[in-house]
Amino acid sequence: MTNKDEIELEIQEVKVEEPALPEEEASVAEEIPSLREEASEMKEHAKKTIQKIKEQVKEEDPKLTSNVTLRSILGGDFLTAEMVRRQIWLLVLVVLFCVIYVAIRYQCQQDMIAIDKLEKELLDAKYKALTSSSTLTEKCRESHVLEALKHNKDSLLQVAAQPPYIINVPE
Repeated sequence: MTNKDEIELEIQEVKVEEPALPEEEASVAEEIPSLREEASEMKEHAKKTIQKIKEQVKEEDPKLTSNVTLRSILGGDFLTAEMVRRQIWLLVLVVLFCVIYVAIRYQCQQDMIAIDKLEKELLDAKYKALTSSSTLTEKCRESHVLEALKHNKDSLLQVAAQPPYIINVPE
């Protein structure tokens, strides 16, 4: 306990009123010294008790011994308030690193889920593009174009009966 928090004991003195009857004055006069003696004895006893309490109660933790045993670890004896107070910033740093680790891991998992989703979309788009490209190639073949012209009677386009001429131009 600190000096500011010292325990103070207040004992009020016993006041005895004098009786109005003269016969009882003698008995009261005899009781007053005995009451004062009892009050002083109680006051001394209270002071001794307070002194013993002050000696026994200490705000400081007992010092740690240098040997750390399995029993002291399992019992938690090594985690005294003094050790925790000295290492509080280390504990805060460890907790901060744990929070950062969990947050980064969570964000990484979310990014991996998004990447998988986008890869599936990309694969679907590639398959659609390949399907569209093969359909276009099939419809653009000469045989399909000729067949479409035959079905369409109003078209003037026909297949050439003569092969194309090659014209050589001198330079």
